[in-house]
Amino acid sequence: MASFRITALPLEPFAELFDLSDAELAARSMRRVVATDNPGYPCRVSLVDAEVGERLMLLPFVHQPADSPYRASGPIYVRERAVQAHPAVGEVPLLVRRRLLSFRAFDAAGVMLGAEVAEGRELEAVVGRLFDTEGVAYLHVHNAKPGCYSCRIDPV
Repeated sequence: MASFRITALPLEPFAELFDLSDAELAARSMRRVVATDNPGYPCRVSLVDAEVGERLMLLPFVHQPADSPYRASGPIYVRERAVQAHPAVGEVPLLVRRRLLSFRAFDAAGVMLGAEVAEGRELEAVVGRLFDTEGVAYLHVHNAKPGCYSCRIDPV
């Protein structure tokens, strides 16, 4: 099986959002939320679920900016106190491990070459199969039920 690394979103694009007013957020199709259960509010920067009572931002995010028919965006959560995660090679955060996931395999031009749905506990096997597909450059992982973007996986 190929080595891989999971990548979280960087904190920088989201850091100043928490300073905006509710009206300014609404003008950007964003809003503040408070976690009411755990798991349930997965932060895409820290790759951990927010604790009950923790504040987050819910916002649209272009997770597939490729100039291809697969260009895509969707809602994500970012915790107010998020610190960017940097998982080690082969490390799978609990946030990813404990969910039903949709894996989407893309070539370097952002064209989808394959996809699978599997439980997070099967991640290594799915990643291995998808990276064995000729031309696959990276994977996007989404939470299968709500469909929101989770993280990126690259071969190492």
